[in-house]
Amino acid sequence: MAVRMELARILICELRDLQVIELQEVGGDRRFPILIGLAEAEAIRRRFQGDILKRPLTHELLASVIDSLGGKLESVTIHDLAEHTFYAKLTIHRPNGDVLDVDSRPSDAIALGAATNVPIYVEDHVLDEAQAEL
Repeated sequence: MAVRMELARILICELRDLQVIELQEVGGDRRFPILIGLAEAEAIRRRFQGDILKRPLTHELLASVIDSLGGKLESVTIHDLAEHTFYAKLTIHRPNGDVLDVDSRPSDAIALGAATNVPIYVEDHVLDEAQAEL
């Protein structure tokens, strides 16, 4: 079962490659960090601070492509954790009614989700495993 999550914190260290986002369970206490790249951290931070750029960055571009093709990004789901690596998918509804799950790095998925204001989910077993690793 997938659990609704929200972005609780973004930590950016420009001097080292150590950017962290922390997801927290909506209406609950469970939370866990994910290490991400600087570009993704900056994209997420800009979105939540309301910074608007004149030209679309990669995540806004992908959102625009999905929309231009008639699709609708419904959700982002972190569905697995293996060997300290999280795996995510984008759930996209196509105009013909099909649902498409697209493999994604969690950082890209969350940045895209932030750009389009879609819900973020984490599978229960991933939450349990992430909690055990803390």
